[in-house]
Amino acid sequence: MNKNNIFFLIVAFVLICTGCTKKFEDINTNPAKITEAGATEIPFMFSKAESAGTIQRSYYQTISILMPDIFAQYYALTTTSFQTDRYALNDTWLSRPGIVTYVLTLPQLQTIFSVTAPTSGEYALANIMYVYVFHRLTDYYGPVPYFHAGESSLSIPYDPQDQIYADMFKRLDSAVTNLKALNGANVFGTYDIIYGGDTKKWIAFANTLRLRLALRISGIAPDEAKTQAEAAVRAGVMTTSDQSGYIQRSLNGDDANGLSFNAADNEFSMSSTMASYLKGYADPRLPVYFQPAVATGQFKGLRNGSPATAINLPGNRPAQTSNVGTRWATWSKDANAWVANLAVSEPVLHAAEAYFLRAEGALNGWDMGGTAQDLYEQGISVSMQEWGITDATAVSNYIHSNAVPAAPGDEANSPAVSTTPVKWAATETDQRAQIGTQKWLCLFPDGVEGWAEFRRSGYPAMYPLLESDNPDLPVGKFINRLPYSSVDAATNGVELKKAQAMLGGPDNAATHVWWDVN
Repeated sequence: MNKNNIFFLIVAFVLICTGCTKKFEDINTNPAKITEAGATEIPFMFSKAESAGTIQRSYYQTISILMPDIFAQYYALTTTSFQTDRYALNDTWLSRPGIVTYVLTLPQLQTIFSVTAPTSGEYALANIMYVYVFHRLTDYYGPVPYFHAGESSLSIPYDPQDQIYADMFKRLDSAVTNLKALNGANVFGTYDIIYGGDTKKWIAFANTLRLRLALRISGIAPDEAKTQAEAAVRAGVMTTSDQSGYIQRSLNGDDANGLSFNAADNEFSMSSTMASYLKGYADPRLPVYFQPAVATGQFKGLRNGSPATAINLPGNRPAQTSNVGTRWATWSKDANAWVANLAVSEPVLHAAEAYFLRAEGALNGWDMGGTAQDLYEQGISVSMQEWGITDATAVSNYIHSNAVPAAPGDEANSPAVSTTPVKWAATETDQRAQIGTQKWLCLFPDGVEGWAEFRRSGYPAMYPLLESDNPDLPVGKFINRLPYSSVDAATNGVELKKAQAMLGGPDNAATHVWWDVN
């Protein structure tokens, strides 16, 4: 066994033994056991890192749907079995982003680093995936083990976010430089289950990720954010929908689409926040993202934070609310059940996001290669194209519409969630709200990023929870981070105390991460 994985295997063992939900299967093999790897193994290891790092099926329910997707208010729960919709956090689940990162993904990438040249294309793609996985992890918690992750020690230090972000920028810059030197040569071929080895698309992916990270730190480190954002745009970010990163999913092992798998259980629905925006805007993406309720044929959402009594109201039962779109699951009248499309690809990074990031950067006074309005409108167009909406007239009408969010028609009789229109507004305050709202819509179904951007920017406007079961987050307050779990305390307690001291507040869900100064 590679001794570098001792610490994280202990973490994994504790995690696996501390409980499960019906979607979490025990791991009976050691996923971090790596002995020797050569040229024939490296491509397969990259595939495994891609699949695990983008959240495989067996982890998707607990660390995507039941936490960030709910916190981003893409969905609301239609079951009383879980309480994360009211911010009651499950200690067992809090550890699982770590097992995805440190046990299922990191060993693959570190092995690639150890057997390939630092200037190689293989090393560059591994570096990009390394940043992708770690930026999500650190944005969950704040300080995490980063620089010494995987070392042969039972005590691994946690690193502050500012230092992690600085290193991630360096990694992305290096990766792009080395990929450009390949002049379009393919890397990993079909073993790359996102781009099929297309290094030109990986360059655009890396630069877009760099732009995302630059905006993330724009409130806390505006000068560095400007430098990184402008460098990313100069180097070439995504501009067309066919550059969007989608990972192939399959029926092999745990590689199925996690959203599809869980949609078949119909334990969550479109949220009222989503319904207010999509219905009020007459958004063409509504019937793509969601589908009409089985019982009524109408699009209907549910308020986040609903107590059990509200969830059990006849009008809030699963058949009365909207499941995700037919891309992920379809209703079978014959079987009287949902049928999951388990092999459908999963979005990893949307090209449209780059336009909204650039639009915000332009409002900041940065050189983003266009005006804020033009970039905002192009972002909407590209998002529509990505989801198959190609009617140019319909897209143009939407962009120039004076429509505003509407009352969602939920059982809570909620009013419209905001007054933010689609058509480009006259004031910077309204423009920032528009950019944040449309970016949130374009990011669907990526709740990890949707939640992170809501925390950073404060957009879009969301409904407060109807009820909160978290004393640190009374009604009217939104969740800011995931606390560290008891597994961290049990396996790395001395270093955890140092990490908690870096937080600038209690180790709870109300404390803000480093970049969240909104």
